[in-house]
Amino acid sequence: MRRLTIALTLALLTAVAAPQISEAHHSFAMYDQTRTVTLKGAIKTVLWSNPHVVIWLEGAPITGGAAGVWTIELTSPGNLTRIGWTRTSLKPGDSVELQILPLRDGQQGGAFKTAKLLATGQVLEANWVQKPPAGAHP
Repeated sequence: MRRLTIALTLALLTAVAAPQISEAHHSFAMYDQTRTVTLKGAIKTVLWSNPHVVIWLEGAPITGGAAGVWTIELTSPGNLTRIGWTRTSLKPGDSVELQILPLRDGQQGGAFKTAKLLATGQVLEANWVQKPPAGAHP
């Protein structure tokens, strides 16, 4: 009986702690969520892997600023797949206009908001930075 009580207690503690642990993984403190920066350029590389898809864009802000290679973080491949993305939704050489939440430290990077493929006008979204409304299912 004592082993059963211990096992049930551990299971309950794990169930209660799991949401907080997964929330702790995703800190967005490094991104300035009060600003959106629009970049224009060409996709250099796409890394489609867990825990986050990352793209590197060779370009510059459309309002002026330093050109270079920008590192943009997205959500996981699984989350992107669920909203209709594929491994080839963005690929090297694609000319795009990206909207990002910039890094607070001023480095060339940020969190992905949207991409507009300049050749077709298609807009891709993945607003993973904003939490879903209470009661919504991911």
